[in-house]
Amino acid sequence: MVKKQRHNTRFTCFLKRKILLSGTCFASICLMNIFIKNMVGNCCKITVATELKKLGLHCTSITIGKAEVLSVSNEQIARLNIALLQFGLELIDDKKSILIEKIKNVVVEMVHHSEDRLKTNFSYYLSKKLGLDYTYLANLFSEIQGITIEHFIIQHKIQRVKELIGYNELNLTEISWKLNYSSVAHLSTQFKKVTGITPSYFKNLEHKSFVELENV
Repeated sequence: MVKKQRHNTRFTCFLKRKILLSGTCFASICLMNIFIKNMVGNCCKITVATELKKLGLHCTSITIGKAEVLSVSNEQIARLNIALLQFGLELIDDKKSILIEKIKNVVVEMVHHSEDRLKTNFSYYLSKKLGLDYTYLANLFSEIQGITIEHFIIQHKIQRVKELIGYNELNLTEISWKLNYSSVAHLSTQFKKVTGITPSYFKNLEHKSFVELENV
């Protein structure tokens, strides 16, 4: 317990210096990237922004998994972490954990928040996005998470299929195309393998079951 508490009070920030020119004077402004675990959508961004504001911290930008803020103290970081834990969010500070979270965030953005058709060559896309060899990313992810990146993607694709079925705006043919399945049959086979039921059966359920994204 003591070890976990110490970990929770540590912070993650990679320091960047930006020099601003104002007339003949130079001002050095310190910006910090704070990396946050379990961010999955706009509601998480709002939560982080709200908690930063409560602590009187100025945030310059927030994306899935990361917030850029002006200089903060260790005490403020510790207080921020305690506040975020109430919402299932957590600051992370070691390089491997940050990289794992980046991989997850790329998957979430691609599957849940992109209007484009799902990528076919995800290994190339992920490698290019993070600037690292895919084999290294895949091995690290499996080592830390206990599942492959491919399985993680499948979990999120099925979760997205559930959401799209629930919205009742697209039929299964359109959903299979959007998520880059080769056919409705392929989608149905994978859906049943993961959930135990077919998409058609799920669609007819009166009370549909959805899993929170951070638990996928």
